Amino acid sequence: MLAGKRDLGEPLAGKSTLNRLELTPAGSPAAERYNKIAYSPEGIDELLVTLFLESHRKAPSSIVLDLDATTRRCMGSRKRASFMLLQSLLLSPLYIFCGDQLVCARLRPSNIDASAGSLEKSNASSADRKAWSKTEIILRADSGFCREELMAWCETHAVDYVFGFARNKRLRRMIGRAMREAKQEHRRTGKPARVFTGLPIARRKAGGGRGAW
Repeated sequence: MLAGKRDLGEPLAGKSTLNRLELTPAGSPAAERYNKIAYSPEGIDELLVTLFLESHRKAPSSIVLDLDATTRRCMGSRKRASFMLLQSLLLSPLYIFCGDQLVCARLRPSNIDASAGSLEKSNASSADRKAWSKTEIILRADSGFCREELMAWCETHAVDYVFGFARNKRLRRMIGRAMREAKQEHRRTGKPARVFTGLPIARRKAGGGRGAW
């Protein structure tokens, strides 16, 4: 749409144009001789959040922001690509979605923790909070994002969160009864079974207080 073309089969840009965008450092001065195409990461982040807010006629009662890290195979040599897997270079982009709407996208190398940069990008929730002061905001992610810094940030900014938790021996003991119930239900029906349970786990906050999740 930005290129003024409606046929998705048409090329939108040649390799030379894409190469200029990829090789121009972020924040490169406009007067730089080799600065052909530049971009502002902060401006892109702000634009995505602004478009997301404008897509709603009124503030919703609640929203769920899904944080997701994935891996993308790179063809040939590319900046920030790393981690050889089956002779392939990989990148690990960070995405934040609300339903099917993209709220944030950030290209990252693959040799980092899955949650790297998510604390900074979760400030998109702060923008939502300023515009929608009464909207309940929930962050949802798998165990790769279950980190103290991110959970503490959520609690400080009145943002609820649902994070996966990596399995360990202590956790298996604590959910042993629920697991037995699920196995019995599976034997009875021959179908996958889910049993939900809750348990409080005290943890120390960064400021010295205690919280439960």
